[in-house]
Amino acid sequence: MSTFVSAAELLSFKLAGQHFGLSSSAIGKTIAKLEDQLGVRLFHRSTRAIRLTHEGEMFLDRCRRVLAELEAAEAELAKSTAKPKGRLRVGAPAAGDLLTPLFAEFAIRFPDITLDIDYNDRFVDVIDDGFDAVIRSGEVTDSRLMHVKLGDFTNRLIASPGYLDTAGMPQTASDLAQHRLLHHRFYDTGKLGDWGPAVPEGIDLPMALAATSFVALIELAEAGCGIASAPYFAIAGKLRAGSLQEVLPDAEKKTRAFRLLWPRSKFPLPKVSTFVKFMTESLREALREEISVAPSA
Repeated sequence: MSTFVSAAELLSFKLAGQHFGLSSSAIGKTIAKLEDQLGVRLFHRSTRAIRLTHEGEMFLDRCRRVLAELEAAEAELAKSTAKPKGRLRVGAPAAGDLLTPLFAEFAIRFPDITLDIDYNDRFVDVIDDGFDAVIRSGEVTDSRLMHVKLGDFTNRLIASPGYLDTAGMPQTASDLAQHRLLHHRFYDTGKLGDWGPAVPEGIDLPMALAATSFVALIELAEAGCGIASAPYFAIAGKLRAGSLQEVLPDAEKKTRAFRLLWPRSKFPLPKVSTFVKFMTESLREALREEISVAPSA
């Protein structure tokens, strides 16, 4: 079952084999034996790739739950004093300037925990997508989840000094209509992100381009393509370095909450408890530092 889950998540018998220290042939034989036992085909195979069948997708969901329950049972027996270890699957915003150094510190401090980080800007289902913990903004409505607020952040309007030298610095929100604007598009809904109270209702914002990744959006702004709206924690270093400059710094800003979420459990796994404690302490401090060094108007 573990072999199947690994192959399904990696979409590769070779990579799954590397994870378990086995050959891709051994993984393929294990999957074939499992398919014989179940009487269904779990993967579509070709010479270049594998992908799950409909039955395979159904079985993957159930296997994740079974393995999670098994892991929880082992943790209960080992009790909370057990040394935290094992694979920890974490979802995090793709803009990693704030988070990646903390992940590095965590990995060094807890070498027996294998971090498996999924950087993305899409909305994920913490439980159904098999995450141990997820860091994201917004409110939490899923009663299956535990969560803790790590701090607050705001979005800032930013552009490169080169672009502003050429196009001019906007003095009011209405001036934005005369500029090249770089929009964030939500991967799941296809909708464009709002620019917050800095842009009052009724102002039509043109679109020079849109991207589903804040990383790409920030790099495009840094390259001089136009003005973008991005989380402060993702661009603070670039503002300090001078490769980006804040636009309309005096405009009102909307505060958003940054949260850490993980599946609710009567017996939380030591690796999860350790991660929650570490990130809660470290990220709260990091967010306070980001706010304290925010450029003054």
